[in-house]
Amino acid sequence: MAKFITIGFGDEKGYEQTAPAVRAAAHAHDARLKAAGVLIGAAGSPVQVRNHDNAGVRTTAGAYLHSDLPVAGFAVIEAATLEEAIRMVSKAPCAVAHGVVEVWPLQEMP
Repeated sequence: MAKFITIGFGDEKGYEQTAPAVRAAAHAHDARLKAAGVLIGAAGSPVQVRNHDNAGVRTTAGAYLHSDLPVAGFAVIEAATLEEAIRMVSKAPCAVAHGVVEVWPLQEMP
C-alpha cells in the first residue's frame, strides 16, 4: 500500500454555509477513517525552520506557503492507488464544506 499525505484547506465561512447534515456525514466519515487507523489531525500554528549551510537555526512564526483558504488539517492515509486515496478524502469536511483537500503521494526516503 502506498502512503499519501493529505492537506485540508477550509474556513469557517465555507463550513457554516454547508448543510448541517452534510457536515455531520463528513465528520462521521473522518471518524470511520480514524477508527480504521488513519492518522488525522487539525492544523496548529506553523513555524518555519531554516538552517542554511548548517550555520544556525532560524525560526519564523507562520506559514511559508500562502493560500486563499487556511490549512485546516492533515491526514496520513494508505491506499492502493492515488484514485483510491482521492475517494477516501472526497467526503472529508474540507472537501464537502467549500474547501479543498490536496492529496500528496508520499515517496519515502531510502
